[in-house]
Amino acid sequence: MENFDSIICVGQTPWKGDFQKAVVQLMSELSVRHRILYVDYQYTLKDFAMGVIGRQDVPVQELMRLKNPLIKKTVDNGSEVFVWTPPLMLPINWLSDKPYDVLIRQNVGRMVKGLRRVMGELNMKKPLVINAFNPVFGLPMLHQLNEWATIYYCFDEITAATWISRHGNRYESMYLEQVNAIITTSEALRRSKSVQQPNAYCVKNGVNFDLFHQARQLAENRPPLKPIVGYLGTADNRIDLSLVEHCVQNMPDVLFQFVGEVNEPSIKQRLSVYTNVEFIPPHQPAELPALLANMQAAMIPFVCNEHTYTIYPLKINEYLAAGLPVVSTPFSILDDFDGVVEMAGNPVAFEQALRRALADTSAPRINERVVMARGNSWKKRAEEFEAVIEQL
Repeated sequence: MENFDSIICVGQTPWKGDFQKAVVQLMSELSVRHRILYVDYQYTLKDFAMGVIGRQDVPVQELMRLKNPLIKKTVDNGSEVFVWTPPLMLPINWLSDKPYDVLIRQNVGRMVKGLRRVMGELNMKKPLVINAFNPVFGLPMLHQLNEWATIYYCFDEITAATWISRHGNRYESMYLEQVNAIITTSEALRRSKSVQQPNAYCVKNGVNFDLFHQARQLAENRPPLKPIVGYLGTADNRIDLSLVEHCVQNMPDVLFQFVGEVNEPSIKQRLSVYTNVEFIPPHQPAELPALLANMQAAMIPFVCNEHTYTIYPLKINEYLAAGLPVVSTPFSILDDFDGVVEMAGNPVAFEQALRRALADTSAPRINERVVMARGNSWKKRAEEFEAVIEQL
């Protein structure tokens, strides 16, 4: 891989945050062998205003250039990543197609101008560009950075991503035909996108194994006080609420914990009335093992539709690294977990599967789950990602 001297990653995900992010984990692992420049979230004037009045966590001083927008961060594995805050962008997502197309080029032009300066400062001359689910910036950026190649890293179905779908779908369609390859996080996504980009590969989501395995070690020294079934991550319209409510009603002796943001109001409205449901706000990643250590089983109760069919959930390997038995609906292609994760497609079956999971405490079964998660670590996924790069 001597054809490029660095990797520049452009996405829509802030580097820091309250949850594990696929692109951040992947870049952290790739930084062991490559120089990484991560282009942070493209904050708009609206975001800036919210940050000034304290309504939103925004790097105000970096955006005003009162602080250096280029920061060198040391990640958990000891390697380093450069994170750059781009200049402020115009908030244009609400516009119709024609004015949007004009102004997105202005936004991208400002970012590229600053990015070239940073590349000069870091002596990056021939980068590999990885665009992480941001085709509206990716399309105008093509061939602007003297890049060796461009890979589109797609981890969701863009028509279902409300924050980008307004213009993202048509931009992605054009972008797919011009990038050198696409890497998706699920086999369903790979099949879908390969229609427009034949160089399509699947590198599934991984797990920060060392972090989440701490939950198993904590649980061994902490006898359970009550049976707890947990859900980790954002609770939104993917949740099969009727299925969950059935289980809550019919398992009153079990505490159901939702850890993370709740973006679908009906979830709290319907479930908060039950004394065996608890909502826990988002925690920093380092704080999650202590919460998982209190659980005896975990669930992924997603509805089955076109959107969820393209998902390979981060949480599935995080649960397994903690040694937890997992019950999921058959919402996607999850053949990798046959025999380890139990699938249940209706409320009664899901309840029965949860009861079996709570009793599934034998050491060999716990070890089986942990071994599977270890094989799906981000270190392993980074190696798979590099294997795709080798083929370009």
